[in-house]
Amino acid sequence: MKRALSLAAKGKGRTSPNPMVGAVIVKHGRIVGEAWHRKPGEPHAEIHALHQAGPRARGGVLYVTLEPCCHTNKRTPPCVPLLKQSGLARVCVAMIDPNPQVNGRGIHALKQAHLQVSVGVLEQEARHLNEVYGYWITTGRPLVTLKGAMTLDGKIATATGESRWITGERARQDAHRLRSQVDAILVGVGTVVADDPEMSARGKKATAGQRVGRQPVRVVLDSRLRIPLKSKILQWVGEQPTILCTTIQAPPKKIELLRARGIQVWVVPVQSGKVSLKACLSRLGKEGLTSVLLEGGSTVNASALQQGMVNRVRLYLAPALLGGRDAKGLIGGLSPKKLDQAWPLADVQLKKLGNDWLVTGTIEPGRIGRT
Repeated sequence: MKRALSLAAKGKGRTSPNPMVGAVIVKHGRIVGEAWHRKPGEPHAEIHALHQAGPRARGGVLYVTLEPCCHTNKRTPPCVPLLKQSGLARVCVAMIDPNPQVNGRGIHALKQAHLQVSVGVLEQEARHLNEVYGYWITTGRPLVTLKGAMTLDGKIATATGESRWITGERARQDAHRLRSQVDAILVGVGTVVADDPEMSARGKKATAGQRVGRQPVRVVLDSRLRIPLKSKILQWVGEQPTILCTTIQAPPKKIELLRARGIQVWVVPVQSGKVSLKACLSRLGKEGLTSVLLEGGSTVNASALQQGMVNRVRLYLAPALLGGRDAKGLIGGLSPKKLDQAWPLADVQLKKLGNDWLVTGTIEPGRIGRT
């Protein structure tokens, strides 16, 4: 199963909205077939492994990181019928698929076909691997990671808005690698107006590198459509789509103009005079986007945290102190009156990246959001 999990991980950033899945077929102690799910629309890992094994699969054991599918309303045929015909003696599954269309039905069908089935081998590792998929399939919203680059005292920009570059090249390369693995990047229009970002995944020299690999969808919260028409994110929409989430406060003529240029403009509900972040994320989830990298400024970061829309944090810390009450901090808004109103982090990890440090963590369950 460890081999199957390592194979599944090869699909990171490539399989969305499908999960990452690895499969290994063993007979007489030897691997006779193995594969991983490469991208949506292609046969699943189990099918590739069966094809590789051929007749050697008969009497063997299939180790698979996720319950084989049994539903038909998708682009590829279900795996269970082929597994039933394969002559396998046993199927070992790491975790049940949380998709309501599967959720134990695949395992039941295999047992009905008189295959031996065991479930739960390295289950926690499998759940961690497909955390994004699991969150999306059960909530309908993409999993959100708040990402920021800041000084040790939590400043993301000077009082004049200067922020390039707080961290060094290694940290920026890591951020671009992360961008290539998520489905979308989300910012507020204030960030677009101030920085005119490209919001793309670029190569080794991130400051001036070429766009490389899979590009995330660009999403902007812009309640009144203040976005300048010359903004970089309104370019290259054929290879990297841009979605503007706005409200009924936006000028209808500008909506029409942007849509004519190939920009997706979504009119979503208003919350406190601004775009409802929850409505935006729910719409992204319906469109099959399972992961979002939040790269907003302090105002958007604060709003996302307060609404309970942040699941993970990924913070790049530069060994510098900026100071000043007028410098911009990672999280805006008003400070809570009590320490127990802070957002606790779990699973915190620290990693050195050149001269900088990367801190990652998750918002503790039950403490997502506050009033």
